[in-house]
Amino acid sequence: MDALTAALKVAASGLGVQSERLRVVSENLANAQSTGTGPGSEPYRRKTISFVSQLDQATGGSLVQVGSIDRDPSDFPVEFQPGNEAADDKGYVKMPNVNPLIEMADMTEANRSYEANLQVIKQARDLISMTIDLMRNQ
Repeated sequence: MDALTAALKVAASGLGVQSERLRVVSENLANAQSTGTGPGSEPYRRKTISFVSQLDQATGGSLVQVGSIDRDPSDFPVEFQPGNEAADDKGYVKMPNVNPLIEMADMTEANRSYEANLQVIKQARDLISMTIDLMRNQ
């Protein structure tokens, strides 16, 4: 397999994992205020994503894959909301352990990585097209 095809495979694997990362971040942001349904119940727990590198035997390139999607074990912050149905007997509600600032930074980083991989694919496609044109003109 040639270098351009290998570059396409590596960039495509990057697109896939960054797309999944964006999905996880979006889910976290969507549930940033999702409390439990009853007194003392647990709210939404933030999801985290990790990646693993895998050697592609065909190209010799290093591909990236989703290693796991886990739950953040950090403590839930509590807020005093005595009227909330999820409040305990003292009026405190466990809130999700989602920090919107961290999620937005993660989203920005994932988006930039996605765009970089997309640019690699566009460049490789252009180079393949130029190579085909050169071969036709000989």
